[in-house]
Amino acid sequence: MSGMTNEGAGAARTVTLIGKPGCHLCDDARAVVEEVAAATGAVVLEQDITQDEELYRRYWEQIPVVLVDGEQHTFWRVDRARLHRALSA
Repeated sequence: MSGMTNEGAGAARTVTLIGKPGCHLCDDARAVVEEVAAATGAVVLEQDITQDEELYRRYWEQIPVVLVDGEQHTFWRVDRARLHRALSA
């Protein structure tokens, strides 16, 4: 069948945390992201802006940045309830 998507088919959502080593806000964000991802079945990926010039240029003043399925969800502080809603939608 053409036009089929994974939407609504129980495909795991992906949460990407973009940060850098030694960033206390990144550590705080990681704890929230991991907790909510575990509760919702989402996959967590991390990217280090110090290892990627494009990420560095794009997000340096916003880290930590959280993406949900590749789209920017938030930056600096992660709201647990808001992230949970986004992953449950």
